[in-house]
Amino acid sequence: MKLLNRDNERHIANAVIADPEEHTVMDEHGGVRSVQAANVEMPEDELLALWKPANLERLARTYWKYLSRVTLGIIRVTYTEHERLVVVIGRPLVLLRFSAPEYDMSDGRGIVQWKIQDGLLVSQRNEGFLEIDVRRVEPEREGYARIHVEVEIANFYPSIATWVARWVYVNTQSRIHVLVTHGFLRSLARLELEESVVGAFAEDERGPDGAVNVGDTPWQGVVVLTLLVGGVLAASLRFRSRRRAKTGWRRWRG
Repeated sequence: MKLLNRDNERHIANAVIADPEEHTVMDEHGGVRSVQAANVEMPEDELLALWKPANLERLARTYWKYLSRVTLGIIRVTYTEHERLVVVIGRPLVLLRFSAPEYDMSDGRGIVQWKIQDGLLVSQRNEGFLEIDVRRVEPEREGYARIHVEVEIANFYPSIATWVARWVYVNTQSRIHVLVTHGFLRSLARLELEESVVGAFAEDERGPDGAVNVGDTPWQGVVVLTLLVGGVLAASLRFRSRRRAKTGWRRWRG
């Protein structure tokens, strides 16, 4: 887990994972609800400076940026005016397509929610949502503030559970989601939020088609992917070569 939460990083706050007992459940129809949570404690003046709508938007951007970083840039998020697309490097490999986020903020709570539309990982279109919910709670120490942060995906119908089996989803895609989300929640201890894409700097970051790609050029990921593809192709060629040799031997004997 050091890749997700390096020891030499600057920590201003303290983030402790606080998942509910049944954090991931699947109903009889294949709908998934998964909730990962953390309690983040920080000096009170730090929270007062952060508690504003602009930083809720930056928190949302930080989540997508973290997803890209821990996947070595292979997974990226493309921003358009009305959508957020989780892609493998770029379109057309869209894993998940969300509508643009909806924000709700009060004195004690902030929520950002993306509604799921479709994608390669989705079996039922326009069902479910992804949400980050931040709530102020009673601190345990004087002079400190405490927030409870939940990342929830609900009413999500994964295609892998439809194509293969539910236990495959639980032991692969679901576990990866939990690990990545826990890493994101722990990273909040640094109180470093990415700049918003759709905020004041949106014009400078948009491409010619009006889309913004969140994620750095994945050179490490490209190398790994190239090696994997090369290995698969080499193995395939060896298999075909052996198969042809066996076929020729049988014909010669015949």
